[in-house]
Amino acid sequence: MFTKLPKWVEYGAFTLALIAGFVNAIGLLGFEHQAISHLSGSVTQIGVSLMERPIVSVFLIALVGSFVVGSTISGILISGESLKLGRHYDLVLLLEGILLLLSTFLLYEHISWGLCLASMACGLQNALVTTYSGAVIRTTHLTGIFTDLGLMLGSKIKGQEVNKRKFVMFSVIICGFLSGGVLGYLAFQRINVSALVIPAVCCLLLSFIYRIYTQVTSKYKFQQE
Repeated sequence: MFTKLPKWVEYGAFTLALIAGFVNAIGLLGFEHQAISHLSGSVTQIGVSLMERPIVSVFLIALVGSFVVGSTISGILISGESLKLGRHYDLVLLLEGILLLLSTFLLYEHISWGLCLASMACGLQNALVTTYSGAVIRTTHLTGIFTDLGLMLGSKIKGQEVNKRKFVMFSVIICGFLSGGVLGYLAFQRINVSALVIPAVCCLLLSFIYRIYTQVTSKYKFQQE
């Protein structure tokens, strides 16, 4: 699977992981101190809050549900399991950017439900990558990636061959997510939750770049024919 992906996929994976790490950092540093790019902790919090503060569980369930809604929308917009120009990746990125902008506005007004829009944006992004990676690549959380790296290390210790492209891809995603966390922290220190505007703009730019790239490539292929 990895050998079939174009060379520029690493750059896209790094950028998307950086965006997710940035968004998650703002969620953790904000007034709710809530992780939003992955759901394991949130689901655990639901179980705890059901016993201690049931009213809080409503918000957490909405947070998890928003991620699923984002993934659902991505599944509707993108068909097929292979990476192919012309598919609606740009539209998914556009929606992600809009959701992050709306989330920024709500959080700026201290409306906690803005986190649900950010969670939905992360669901959109994670499903976008999953559609062409066969559920191997994730850009909004790292648990599976670290697990796969551990498996690869175990195989290497046993003397088995390791997929170098896969190792590079996972390393790129980890570096991207970590970089996003650092940049998110620095931005939050300066402009608080308004820092979410930065990943939102990045998504909008990626959407625009993909659209232009697709049009130019299609035009070139047409001229060649």
